[in-house]
Amino acid sequence: MWNDIISLLKQELVLTVIIFMLLFVKVGASQWRNEGILNLVNVLLLANLLAGAFMNGAGTTFAGLFHTDPLIILEKNMLNLGTLLISLQAYDWLKSHDHILEFYLLLLSTLLGLFFMISAGNLLLFYLGLELSSIPLAALCNFDLAKRQSSEAAMKFIMSSAFSSGLLLFGISLVYGITGSLGFSEIGEAIARTWSGTGGSPLLLFAFILLLSGFAFKISVVPFHLWTADVYEGSPVPVTAYLSVISKGAVFFVLVPVLYTVFRPIAGDWYRILFLLAVLTMLTGNLFAIRQGKLKRLLAFSSIAQVGFILVGITAGDRAGMASVVYFVLIYIFSNLGAFGVVSLISALTGKEDIRDYKGLYRTNPFLSWVLAISLFSLAGIPPTAGFFGKFFLLLAGAGKGNYVLIVIAALNMIVSLYYYLRVIKAVFMEQPEQADRPIEPLKISAMPRLAMAVCMIGIVGTGLAGWVYDYIYSLGS
Repeated sequence: MWNDIISLLKQELVLTVIIFMLLFVKVGASQWRNEGILNLVNVLLLANLLAGAFMNGAGTTFAGLFHTDPLIILEKNMLNLGTLLISLQAYDWLKSHDHILEFYLLLLSTLLGLFFMISAGNLLLFYLGLELSSIPLAALCNFDLAKRQSSEAAMKFIMSSAFSSGLLLFGISLVYGITGSLGFSEIGEAIARTWSGTGGSPLLLFAFILLLSGFAFKISVVPFHLWTADVYEGSPVPVTAYLSVISKGAVFFVLVPVLYTVFRPIAGDWYRILFLLAVLTMLTGNLFAIRQGKLKRLLAFSSIAQVGFILVGITAGDRAGMASVVYFVLIYIFSNLGAFGVVSLISALTGKEDIRDYKGLYRTNPFLSWVLAISLFSLAGIPPTAGFFGKFFLLLAGAGKGNYVLIVIAALNMIVSLYYYLRVIKAVFMEQPEQADRPIEPLKISAMPRLAMAVCMIGIVGTGLAGWVYDYIYSLGS
């Protein structure tokens, strides 16, 4: 029995051991140099990534409360990879910080909560995992204690999280009252009986809307997106990257199976809801991104628009939809972290975050310029980057429903997004800094951030060209 439990919870247990190791290191942290602590943590995160790739079990334990399978294992490993890349990119920022270990304790606690959330087979464990991931994230948003904007970002994140948690709990209580169960499989069976027997329950549909609203807050779906830009702008750049990529990716990994299995009997209803949300999210994200002058806010609204594209893929409601979402999140990890890596490094070394500050960057920092350009090309969906293939499979999955109006709207939004992505690239490669502005000087890039950016570039190019990646993810779906 214990061998089975250890096998199924191996990734969570490894992460827990690392957290306790860092707690012990904290006791004697005065004897450690910052560089030594950072190197130790990055080695532990690499060991965590490697451990997740071998000897993983699949099955269910704790009476269906926790479950895992090859696709869930892959999703967790994707989050492990993204967390390691964020840690490497934050090297120059953290090495001069006084609270390195606190940062990683909060970060890994959040990741542990996301793992439990992904493997939840029960609404109770799902909610506990969600809260375990959200509360440390609020503290991370306020990690720049000397900046007022950071405190404001944390407050807005807490308020939005509290509101979304309230909606989720209300929806969960209604679902429990209707079905008499908190288990996903039991809820799905009860909904199938209720929906087919009565022709539809308005109370059940209301409960579903409440649950979907809670999810929508976490992934910044319009009209639940209002916190996103301010929180992204006020938070430290590594935390913003984590919010944009890891946190959102994990919520999508939960949302898709919940829709496809638990609420499959009402697929016709949630399809129409997702159709509307996808259109509003793409339009709002792209139109507001055009007006931004700061890169963090631009990437914030860009991430909102990307969520709209993911919703298009989810509307497929089949195996292709699941595979396209997981594949796109993998690509999104490389693309968004590549862009945020450049912004993080420049922000840590110069404090500059405006787009106009990036004028002429190519003349002084060609490596950073190319990393930023390729990442933005991928986010825009320009071939041959992986972002093109990711959006292609999302639209292809969405087209399976035969609603080509949605596909046309998504394609037009891809064209709109080219404007603000190319505006940044134009500033980097073609414009000269104004006389009143000091250009960004040649920056000395540490080995850790350089390695992280190289991995992102390899991922952006390699994931798109390696067709077997999507096939492998598709084969894991059910």
